[in-house]
Amino acid sequence: MPLTYVPLREHPARRLPQLFAGLALYGISLALMVRSGLGLSPWSVLNEGLARHTSLSFGTLTTLVGAAVLLLWIPLRQRPTLGTFANILTVGWSSDLGLWLLPDHPAPPVRGALLATGILLNGLSVAVYVGARCGPGPRDGLMTALTAATGRSLRLVRTAIEIVVLAAGWLLGGSVGPGTVLYAVTVGAVTQYCLPWCAYRADRDPAPAPTRRTRRPSAAPDPGPGR
Repeated sequence: MPLTYVPLREHPARRLPQLFAGLALYGISLALMVRSGLGLSPWSVLNEGLARHTSLSFGTLTTLVGAAVLLLWIPLRQRPTLGTFANILTVGWSSDLGLWLLPDHPAPPVRGALLATGILLNGLSVAVYVGARCGPGPRDGLMTALTAATGRSLRLVRTAIEIVVLAAGWLLGGSVGPGTVLYAVTVGAVTQYCLPWCAYRADRDPAPAPTRRTRRPSAAPDPGPGR
């Protein structure tokens, strides 16, 4: 299933709404996890840790961190796309909107439900906006650029980045808990499950291989009466 960048001139009316819907849902999913108080994804741990030391909102810091990560693309010669800038601008305000809508300090059963919903929605939203094939967000682009520059595996580079980010966020006071572990071990599977339904198939993509079926030979036609 190809997920490489496709120029925006190809079916923009189909892909742009999908891109922005996925990014908005991603921000809402982050807000659900924050309100659960049971642990966040590594980048959200960093954003929350920074929020504890500034007067800026979680969403604003999400935007600023995304812009700062984008600066790291320059020495790596990674080129941003519309999807990159849309990621920076949309996720921040949608996460702030979610935090404004959701209540503070919910009851324990509600916190568990918020965490589970946030993780599931996060995985789905990634499949939606990645499936639009409008280009990577700043964090994903950093991961792929470092992979190309170092020759290391994508898994190793992603793990190293998230460990560094998680450690920095934890030292700043971000929320690390069981939700952080649950997110790490489940969100990839959720995204992978949802991608086949969300991935845009470009005009230039090769046609999928036909599925081979074993068919019973048809019966000989009935000659009918009198033949």
